[in-house]
Amino acid sequence: MLPADADTDKSEKDVIPDMPIGDPGGGNFIYTTEGLPESLFMATVPCRDIGCSLSFYSELLGMETVYQKEKEAVVKRGAAAIFLKVSDVVGIDTGIFLGVENPYDLHRRLIDEGVVFVRDPVRAPMGVHTSFKDIDGNIIHAIEMNAVLKI
Repeated sequence: MLPADADTDKSEKDVIPDMPIGDPGGGNFIYTTEGLPESLFMATVPCRDIGCSLSFYSELLGMETVYQKEKEAVVKRGAAAIFLKVSDVVGIDTGIFLGVENPYDLHRRLIDEGVVFVRDPVRAPMGVHTSFKDIDGNIIHAIEMNAVLKI
C-alpha cells in the first residue's frame, strides 16, 4: 500500500534511470578505442568563388568534384577530401597538409603553372614538406606521404 502523500501520477517513463553516460544499456562499459578518430576525413578551405576554386583544385591538383552546390563543394583525390565553402575571410593558413608522393615534384609542377609558394621543399623532422597558396591566397601544405616523424 502506498503512503497517502505518494505521487501516483508519475509513470515509469518519467523516471530517469541511473546509468553511466554513453551506455544506453545501463551496464558498466569499459572504453578502449571505440569511437576514437582514426583519420582526418575532410578539411574546410574558405573561398570567394566556388567555380574558380574548383578549377584550381581540379586542374592543378587533379582533384575530382564529388559534391557541389551554389556556395560549397567537396573535391577529392585518393584519401584527401577538401570542403570548399564560400566565405568573406580567405587568405588563411589552413594548417592542412596534403600527402604527396614527392613534394619536389609537386613544387616543380605547380611552379610551372604560376602557383605562389611560401615555402620551397624542405626536410624537417616530420619529412619533406612545402607550402603554396591556392587561388584565394589560402596556404596549403604538402608533405611526403611516407614520412616518419623523427625527433
